[in-house]
Amino acid sequence: MEKQLCGLPLLLLVLLLSSIDGTTQLQSSQSQTLLRLQQLLYYPKVLTSWNNFTDFCNSEPNSSLTVVCYEDTLTQLHITGDRRGHMLPKSFSIDSFVTTLAKLPDVKVLTLVSLGLWGRLPEKINRLSSLEILNVSSNFLFGSLPHELSSLASLQTLILDENMFSGLVPDWIGSLPSLAVLSLRKNAFNGSLPSSLSTLSGLRVLALANNRFSGALPDLSRLTNLQVLDLESNSFGPMFPRLSHKLVTLILSKNMFRSAVSSQEVSSLYQLQRLDLSFNTFVGPFPTCLMSLPAITYLNISHNKLTGRLSTNLSCNSQLISVDLSSNLLTGSLPDCLKPSSKTSRDVVYGGNCLATENEDQRPVSFCSNEALAVGILPQRRKRVSKLGIALGVTGGVLGLFLLAGAVFLVLRRVSAKRKATEASPRLIKENVSMGYTSKLLSDARYISQTMKLGALGLPAYRTFSLEELEYATNNFESSAFMGEGYQGQIYRGRLKDGSFVAIRCLKMKKSCSTQNLMHHIELIAKLRHRHLVSVLGHCFECYLDDSTVSRMFFVFEYVPNGELRSWISDGNVGRLLTWEQRISVAIGVAKGIQFLHTGIVPGVYDNNLRITDVLLDNNLAAKISSYNLPLFVEGLGKVNDVKSLNLFSFLNLFAESVLLFFLRWDKLYQEKELQGVIKDEDKVDIYDFGVILLELIVGRPLRGKGQVDVLKEQLQASISTDDGARRSMVDPTVHRTCSDQSLKTMMEICVRCLLKDPLERPSIEDVLWNLQFASQVQEGWLHNSNPPSIRGSPSPAASSRLHITTLESPRDSGYEEHER
Repeated sequence: MEKQLCGLPLLLLVLLLSSIDGTTQLQSSQSQTLLRLQQLLYYPKVLTSWNNFTDFCNSEPNSSLTVVCYEDTLTQLHITGDRRGHMLPKSFSIDSFVTTLAKLPDVKVLTLVSLGLWGRLPEKINRLSSLEILNVSSNFLFGSLPHELSSLASLQTLILDENMFSGLVPDWIGSLPSLAVLSLRKNAFNGSLPSSLSTLSGLRVLALANNRFSGALPDLSRLTNLQVLDLESNSFGPMFPRLSHKLVTLILSKNMFRSAVSSQEVSSLYQLQRLDLSFNTFVGPFPTCLMSLPAITYLNISHNKLTGRLSTNLSCNSQLISVDLSSNLLTGSLPDCLKPSSKTSRDVVYGGNCLATENEDQRPVSFCSNEALAVGILPQRRKRVSKLGIALGVTGGVLGLFLLAGAVFLVLRRVSAKRKATEASPRLIKENVSMGYTSKLLSDARYISQTMKLGALGLPAYRTFSLEELEYATNNFESSAFMGEGYQGQIYRGRLKDGSFVAIRCLKMKKSCSTQNLMHHIELIAKLRHRHLVSVLGHCFECYLDDSTVSRMFFVFEYVPNGELRSWISDGNVGRLLTWEQRISVAIGVAKGIQFLHTGIVPGVYDNNLRITDVLLDNNLAAKISSYNLPLFVEGLGKVNDVKSLNLFSFLNLFAESVLLFFLRWDKLYQEKELQGVIKDEDKVDIYDFGVILLELIVGRPLRGKGQVDVLKEQLQASISTDDGARRSMVDPTVHRTCSDQSLKTMMEICVRCLLKDPLERPSIEDVLWNLQFASQVQEGWLHNSNPPSIRGSPSPAASSRLHITTLESPRDSGYEEHER
């Protein structure tokens, strides 16, 4: 009893000292929750200091890790890892991770950046009901946004940048009354923005750059507090949006705006500091008031079709430090305020216009006049107005009847198809075209209406070339630059003034055709751009002087110097064979190209009859698909030998056949997908073709027939469940010692799944990509002796400086016969 009484003062002393200290101790349950999160994240470097004795609430904050407490409860958690581009292993569960997070119910600020998180954002995220700021950028989260986010009434900031989210921005986004920052940069969101977005009166930042959004923007003038609007690299358009007058930053670059820039809208942006309208098709007069806005410091209107005559006495804001007017249709003289001066250090770019100056490359004034005419900016000569108006009126009326008849025909066919769905044997009509320009024009804009611009990063902007540029590139089309001639015209190899090599296709027009008639098709061709497709860089018209109709068309393609993929794995010599890491990287590139064809164009390009000979390699050994499938109009260029014989009615008859065939093709395509029950699913034919390409990448020898493909597939399937030695015996001998077993096994598994006979059992292209990226991470981890190897990053880009000249027209014979897919 005395001992107990003696110990009592000591206990009271400890309690007294604790109360005087004033430090906060986190609840034991929440401390255990943090340690569980550390375990679920596979012990990242940023959390190495955490253990059972860590005083979380009083730990020193830094830029990578911060824990903030109020009393004994965690209110803020900031974790920034080093897994940028590195996924967590397959065993990671986003559902378990969020379930654990939900044990921190009072957290208001949650930042989880570059931690390798992957999976669909679980619905139970709404259990974090106190959230005010949520930032999960630079991870691998995918799928649509869960509706349960709408219940987070206190949410003020939502940052989901650099993930793989897809689908539409939901209409419920307008039900977040406190939302001030919405940032969805670098994802795969698509469709148009919901009108409910306009109800977020407190929104200050709206950042949607590098997605697949399209269509007209909602009325943003109602967002009275909006200060930052970043819509770069989407497909918004065509009209200039209505804007909030409090904007400080406005970025509309790399979209599909085709209207005039509203002087009324921009002249009232008194707080605007940064304006970027570049890489669109804005037309009409350039609003010179932009240069003198009260707060403007950065102005970029490059690569549009803006016109106007500049004069030397135009004024500029003294704070304006960067101006880019390049590649428009501006004439006149450069304003004095934009000329070099000792008083200002202003960066000014104005090349590619028709200005009266010799300091930068300028085109002749006639070029700007012709281009303005081509996009319908300048009026035609009065002598031709009446005849042209009558002709267009008659043509429009007759074409309208044909289109109406086609639509009725399509509806009737659809009803008939549904009645016979159980009996019909679908058959797909297809035409294969090279990425090189074909003599048949691309389909109607309803069939190809959207393009994923994210994939076009790294490609120069599509532009109009002058004939002088092409003559310079080919030394006046001399014979040494001639590469060949086919039904698609003559092909020349050229070198532009910037030193880049290109392939130029020349097509002679054998009938009268105006630039206005061709611009629609040019716009469609310009959309087909992706880093893993051979892309068109631009075009040039050569016109007759008497009536301004087109006599010749030129298309400029990127030049792919390293030839076919097959020559780097099975037909090449040992000195230039691809390593295992490079083969995985090439496979990922091809898969991304297929993903673009399926999702980057509406309604997607399927059944592309892909062959390994269609895959070319650029200077960095990046894969580019050079051929794919598109339904086309039958109207072609050069079908009428005598221009005089082509009267209005013969032209209408020809076009009517084109429209009818288009409806027939579309109808058959729709019926086939509808009868197969996959009208909204990806077409799995391309998955099989990709499996054949992947098989040749693995075994390293040409495949000569479907029978050989089937045999190798069975051997691969059998070796997957055996030992490492059996698997390596299937691999190209030049790489079988340099590939990890797990990487090889993953590649084999996805290859076998791609080659399954039942299309419905084949994986989606997203599933294929996930597995390839996982194989890449495993391989890199194995090479660096990491532990565990499965959580390391994707492969570094393959590098090669060898230059192997090849034409763009790869032979279609892939070395094995047509097989049932």
